[in-house]
Amino acid sequence: MEVGDNVSLGWSPLYRCQSQPAAPTGFCSVFPVKPKRESSRQAVPAGSHVRLNLQTGEREARLPDSESGKSDTKEEKRRKRLNKMDIDTNSFTSQELKKALAKMKESEKAERMAHEEEVRKKFRPIEQLKEEFEKLNVKMETDYEIMDKLISKFNSSASTLDEKVAALYDLEYYVHQVDNARDFLSMGGLRLVIEGLNSTEAVLKEHAAFVLGAALSSNPKVQIEAIEGGALQKLLVIVATEQPQAVKKKALFALSSLLRHFPYAQQQFLKLGGLQVLRGLFRQPGTSALCVRAVTLLYDLFVEKMLLEDSQHGDHAEEKVQQYRRVQLVPAVLEQDWCVAVPGLLALPEHDAREKVLKAVAVLMEFCRERFRGDAALGATLGLLRSEYEELAAAERRDGDGDGYFQELLGSVNSILRELG
Repeated sequence: MEVGDNVSLGWSPLYRCQSQPAAPTGFCSVFPVKPKRESSRQAVPAGSHVRLNLQTGEREARLPDSESGKSDTKEEKRRKRLNKMDIDTNSFTSQELKKALAKMKESEKAERMAHEEEVRKKFRPIEQLKEEFEKLNVKMETDYEIMDKLISKFNSSASTLDEKVAALYDLEYYVHQVDNARDFLSMGGLRLVIEGLNSTEAVLKEHAAFVLGAALSSNPKVQIEAIEGGALQKLLVIVATEQPQAVKKKALFALSSLLRHFPYAQQQFLKLGGLQVLRGLFRQPGTSALCVRAVTLLYDLFVEKMLLEDSQHGDHAEEKVQQYRRVQLVPAVLEQDWCVAVPGLLALPEHDAREKVLKAVAVLMEFCRERFRGDAALGATLGLLRSEYEELAAAERRDGDGDGYFQELLGSVNSILRELG
């Protein structure tokens, strides 16, 4: 080969072969492109095969030809890969990297084991819990099964008074649910608590009324069975006779649950003199809390009827409207002087009680306006309330509450005063 000729067998284009025949193996003396001959220290690209020619004394190298499409050497591939990753190949050896990875794995394993140990200290395994439950003979029971046991305990002659009271106390919790209340009815529990209203033990009478009220709440099927079972008469007897206040309070709760959204029961209530019984509470000393409850019930009955009459009438609604029209509340209210009794409760110190009475006065305004106008005590009381609530509402506004509780009460007072003016 002549100097300046390109090497044809995989030689780098940056080098030329010396002017001598190339060896069969493809090796040639290393020369730069320039005709000037380089020293033996001429740099050779990494990965090249180098040998010493004993005949000429020259060092010869076989260079990879990356431009010819042939694969690079393993070392060249490794160098390019590391260069792309911007890693200094002289920083770590492969052994050092292996050791570092091993330490990382050991560290992760130690952390995981520490976390598992911490969890084991806080919680017991499920197998242990199952064994403990089996030893305790714990069995999950349905509400039906629980109520059945409680009814049996309440009805058992072997049960003590405290056990019967405890059974009623637990039953009250379960019969709040509509489905449970219906199951309570089918199991005969409703009949038993209605009979319990006749008990000579005041505490049993109190808790029986409490369970009855809970079962009746928004449950038409139970309401019908209760009124057919004589619950209304028994509750009115408790309210009308001398009983501890706690017993009467629970009886009023049960009475309210029985009457709400049940016009037939409201008709029977009026026929049995129920409003007169409630009016009698105002004549007894120390019954102001019971009187407020009675007024709240009266207010609810009026509002319930008015809302239904103002609503859109369908076939079903029209039938119910006719039922409510047979409930003659207004004549009984006027006859029994509720227009006089209700405003007197505004003198109570509790704001909550006043709020309920103010609502009742507003509802009765249509029927009692002339009575209210002629009641000098009512006018004076409303004036005092307005002054009090103006101060309290101003304090609320200073605290940043422009539409607070006392502002609402002040609005109710002012509305009634405008109606009377």
